[in-house]
Amino acid sequence: MPTDKAGDGLALLGILVSFVLGMVLRIVPIPAEWFSANPDWLALLLIFWTLHAPERVGVVMAWLLGMSADVLTGRLLGQYALAYTVIAYLNLRVQPGLQVLPVPVQSLWVLILLLLSQWLVLWTQRIELTEPARLIYWLPAFTGALAWPLLLLVMRGGRQRIQRS
Repeated sequence: MPTDKAGDGLALLGILVSFVLGMVLRIVPIPAEWFSANPDWLALLLIFWTLHAPERVGVVMAWLLGMSADVLTGRLLGQYALAYTVIAYLNLRVQPGLQVLPVPVQSLWVLILLLLSQWLVLWTQRIELTEPARLIYWLPAFTGALAWPLLLLVMRGGRQRIQRS
């Protein structure tokens, strides 16, 4: 029985470490011309974990992660919390059927979730800003959907290593 608790703790630690790495990727200084294409790594990891570990990562974790992202990026408090909570909820609703779909179909679902997240952040920005969003604003959603297969490959490999130990 103690090994089950140790395994659960190790799995939760792996999830938390991946979110910390996602936060680092969110704020790491990158050249300005690449910044517009930087996907929302936290949202991608949230989608992954709500798909593969829904018993550990749910709506509350999404809200906490979103609040952390708001503080980390200096956004209006609650913007990412709202966006991440909504995409986690939607992903949890389709989770059982989504796992059996091919990766390109999953990537399309990820694109929809990332576009929704971008739209929710833009919608809440309307409180502060009056300028319209440029077309490049939507680019991170598309690069995130393109990065999804690679993220799956990396995260599944790491998850299997954790489960074996």
